[in-house]
Amino acid sequence: MILVLAGTSDARELALRIMAAGYDLLTTVVTENAAKSMAEAGLPVQAVVDASHPYAEEASKNAMAGAREAGVPYIRYERESVASPGHDNITVVKDYVEAAEVAAQKRGVIMLTTGSKTLKIFTDRLLGLPDTTLVARMLPRVDNMQKCEELGIEQKNIVAMQGPFSKELNKALYNHYGVTLMITKESGRAGAFDEKVEAALEMGIETIVIARPQIEYGTAYTDFDGVIGQLRELAVPAVG
Repeated sequence: MILVLAGTSDARELALRIMAAGYDLLTTVVTENAAKSMAEAGLPVQAVVDASHPYAEEASKNAMAGAREAGVPYIRYERESVASPGHDNITVVKDYVEAAEVAAQKRGVIMLTTGSKTLKIFTDRLLGLPDTTLVARMLPRVDNMQKCEELGIEQKNIVAMQGPFSKELNKALYNHYGVTLMITKESGRAGAFDEKVEAALEMGIETIVIARPQIEYGTAYTDFDGVIGQLRELAVPAVG
């Protein structure tokens, strides 16, 4: 059985491809203890395919540790990185804290497109600053709306929509809110990174890009065929 930690939109497609290749499959939504608890579940896991989000650093580290503890191979799938285009309006930072600090220096109307998990880092630093408005774009979930309310983001400054967004829709949102600064993660083409950044650059909007965490995964692929080829090379048994 292959345990697939699915944390991105393309992880579902990878899981289907692995299943179509004849492997018995167990998929799970990534949580911090998912990899550690797989041995306790008594599942006959022969390999772990970690397809969690590129920024789910702790989930990947736990998956690697869990695989080592269970004595099974670990294979990382990560959507291909898209290099941030060299441009005077783009600032690349190492993490969320640095992004918030740079944004605090620039101020203006800031659209945050990094999700809800790290929202507090930005509200702590940016809310209440003079000449600063924080617009948060995130998934339309009840818990996200509750978090925005708790952290002090006004309803009028919440964009609750399911992406990915086209370049045209990004432009429309930037224009509607009068955005002067956009903050994003380098989430790859599947995460519509290109569309967000290209729309901002074409409109003259400054952009802060948070670089991906630097993790030594070991065996890693950016394509589905590479993952399936590795499973075969490891002689992981397929069903039937």
